[in-house]
Amino acid sequence: MFNYDIAIVGGGPAGLSAAYTAGKAGAKVVLFERDKSIGQYVRTSGVSWITEMNNLGIPENLYNPIKNYRFISPNNEIIIKGSKYRSCVLDVRSLYQYLSFLAAKAGADIYIKSEVIDVLHSEHNKRVSGLIVNTLKGKIDVSSTLVIDASGFNSFIGRKLGYVPNWKRYGVGAEYECYCDEVDSETWTLMVGCQYSPAGYAWLFPLSKNRVRIGVGIGKPESNIDPINLLNKIIEKKLKPLDELGKIQPIEYHYGYIPNQGTRDSTVFEGLILVGDSAGQSNPLVLEGIRHAIEFGRLAGKVGSASLASNSSKNSLMAYETQWKNQISSKIASALRVQSRWIGLTDDEWDREISILTDMTEEEFIDFISSEFSTKKMIKLAINHPKLVARQLFNLIIKK
Repeated sequence: MFNYDIAIVGGGPAGLSAAYTAGKAGAKVVLFERDKSIGQYVRTSGVSWITEMNNLGIPENLYNPIKNYRFISPNNEIIIKGSKYRSCVLDVRSLYQYLSFLAAKAGADIYIKSEVIDVLHSEHNKRVSGLIVNTLKGKIDVSSTLVIDASGFNSFIGRKLGYVPNWKRYGVGAEYECYCDEVDSETWTLMVGCQYSPAGYAWLFPLSKNRVRIGVGIGKPESNIDPINLLNKIIEKKLKPLDELGKIQPIEYHYGYIPNQGTRDSTVFEGLILVGDSAGQSNPLVLEGIRHAIEFGRLAGKVGSASLASNSSKNSLMAYETQWKNQISSKIASALRVQSRWIGLTDDEWDREISILTDMTEEEFIDFISSEFSTKKMIKLAINHPKLVARQLFNLIIKK
């Protein structure tokens, strides 16, 4: 039996960030990652926002800055030119390994290629007390006061205990990371309409002047199409704007799932915290959640380490749930309502829909696409942009 204060399942941004703050607080921490290395498989397109990366202390060399935003529909195209860099495309693998070094320096033990196969818990009240793990050193039993489920989309611990169900609505993304002759490294592009995705969108997210991520996202259960089939067709036909890139040569393939259903009703239990995709902490509009995973992973580690004195009871963990839900749960709910409208649009409706974006200021657009909704901001937006579609979006967002 290996004894720890906190055991963390999953070596993504949420788990690594929890390990970092818990270790800094003096807790004895272990983290288990099932892959052979941290960041071995990229499962995200890596879009995020520079203000949040700066606030989280993420070095500038770990992302490509973006200041222009292009949208393409079947018969329309707009571009919002920014005055400064506000968005970014992350070097996902390097970012995760950077976070792993922070966790290791803070004292966390990290086990790679280690799969959690069972949860130790009380039969009486399901209180979590540890894990059973297959590691490169053999099968081990781990005793811990607190377990943090950062296992991602699968929510392995929460589901194993029957606390949370499988996600019913989610996004599936397929992506090639490519060499291209000509890439505008300051502009990311979203493509909408049936030829790109019948229930989602396609994207071009640049990492440099010759490196770009080209992908397709599909909403489930709205469509049963495999996104890789659409992605291959888009590249083979060189649909706009791929016709501008010159030679396109894939060098990596990425595939992943992200919940698209809103937040979990509960994310703390006796001796257990859910964080990241396990908790549903992602932005539904562009299906990005790394910034939230880092921020709330750090919060989980901080609250979790403080809870040890109270045997990590549910009550001692509630500060985590209260804080993160106060910050983003209403924004996620508003974004879901907008997304539910977008998923059902026809090609003609998309042509009209993206026109609203041309009337937004740069700040309004960033607030909107990053799901930074507030009633005050949206009232101002509706007053400034009286188009019918703007009113419709406004009514969706402020709906209680």
